[in-house]
Amino acid sequence: MSAGAMITSVRNNLNLLSKRDRMKNRLAGFNSDKKTEYNLPKATTKQLKDIAKRLKEERKIRMLKVISLTVLGFFGLVCILTYLADGIREIFWF
Repeated sequence: MSAGAMITSVRNNLNLLSKRDRMKNRLAGFNSDKKTEYNLPKATTKQLKDIAKRLKEERKIRMLKVISLTVLGFFGLVCILTYLADGIREIFWF
């Protein structure tokens, strides 16, 4: 392949690429000159304590759900394995 053909191939491939700015819509942004501004509401210490308490309760409930589903899944798996073990014993006449 000659150098001219390679240059033409690269140029054609570049023309196939998207022309949009890929970093334009990122949350962090691409332009270092542009400063991100947030309009956060002010919260009192009582509101923050209430939010922290609610988050702790939600986390506790979520952990109870995860633990209970894990235990139920484990017992279900044990039941299935014992059922299969009985079937395997019957096949091999133990």
